Amino acid sequence: MDWKPYAERLAGEVADPVSRWRPLVAQTQRHALVPRWWERAQGGGWTLRDGASDPEKWLSTAYSDRTLVTRIGPLHADHAEPGHTTTGPATSSSTHPALVVQMYRHGRLVKGLDLLDVGTGSGYGTALVAQLLGEKHVTAIDVDSYLEAAATERLDRMGLHPTIVTGDATGPLPGTYDRIVSMVSVWPVPPSWLAALRPGGRLVTTIANTSAILTAWKTEDGRAVGRIERDWAGFMSTRHGDDYPTGLAGRLDTLVDADGERVTEGRYPVLNLSEAWELRSMLELATPGVETHYRQNGRRRTAWLLHEDGSWARATADFIAPPIVHQTGPRHLWDILERIRHRQNAEGGLPLYGSHAEITPDGVVHLSRSNWTAEIS
Repeated sequence: MDWKPYAERLAGEVADPVSRWRPLVAQTQRHALVPRWWERAQGGGWTLRDGASDPEKWLSTAYSDRTLVTRIGPLHADHAEPGHTTTGPATSSSTHPALVVQMYRHGRLVKGLDLLDVGTGSGYGTALVAQLLGEKHVTAIDVDSYLEAAATERLDRMGLHPTIVTGDATGPLPGTYDRIVSMVSVWPVPPSWLAALRPGGRLVTTIANTSAILTAWKTEDGRAVGRIERDWAGFMSTRHGDDYPTGLAGRLDTLVDADGERVTEGRYPVLNLSEAWELRSMLELATPGVETHYRQNGRRRTAWLLHEDGSWARATADFIAPPIVHQTGPRHLWDILERIRHRQNAEGGLPLYGSHAEITPDGVVHLSRSNWTAEIS
């Protein structure tokens, strides 16, 4: 298959003509790293797509700037039968190339530096940095042994031989590094990352359940100092087994029409928080672990907030009308959200992006900006 015109077109979409990333994207065989993938099915769930059965679709999909989901729950696309459909959360993917490049740019990568690439996935990002830095300077880690084996084999066929290891990246790491760039999100920063980062080294990651990109330089005293970038990204969070915990979504059916202990009229319209990244991030900082759900039926909008401490909130309204809000539990979750939205309106923005960050050796992240402070622990 003549994949090169597709790769060159992708390179033009994700990198400037003078960028050092442009030739790397143009010469990397993404289709060879993602022979099968899952696509959203109509009505929900996922449908298997097999590249070899439709080479034209394979190339056009593999060399588009989109994330290709490769694993649903414990089932990798490589192991599914043709035409198979499934349900569940995505647990691995080949991240869309522009975001991969963006994260590495935040890493300030320079030839001769040793990089730990967290979250190997399909191996696409690892392929890019192995060519940029030299394969002997790149170590990739993923919790999934099959992902590591598949990436190793496919990169080997491409003539690339970085070090690829299976392991829980939140635990002990296999060496020390000048750069750590994570394609999975964490809360808080694993202490092992600071321990493995050499003084003067740089860390790049995202914070779980937020769109915040954290970058920091390690100091001589074992801390790391940096900021939350004025930029955003979303990644799957680290997992420690074949799948993510079930979560609280199963409670929704019992809350569709349930009366809350407190019923009020909300101040702001109902919105889908998964698409309001800055608000979602600030809500997670205020109430770590809060789950958000949203449904829309015509003009009718309903949003739920759920927390493992038993707190829940449901807000319902037509389009932008003030919602009726039901809340129960030790925390009034919708009130917390509305305080954040009020601050955004009153001040013209929120303080997270651009805030100063200090990471202590235990992995706790201390954020501050003007008179605002927050902690990720």
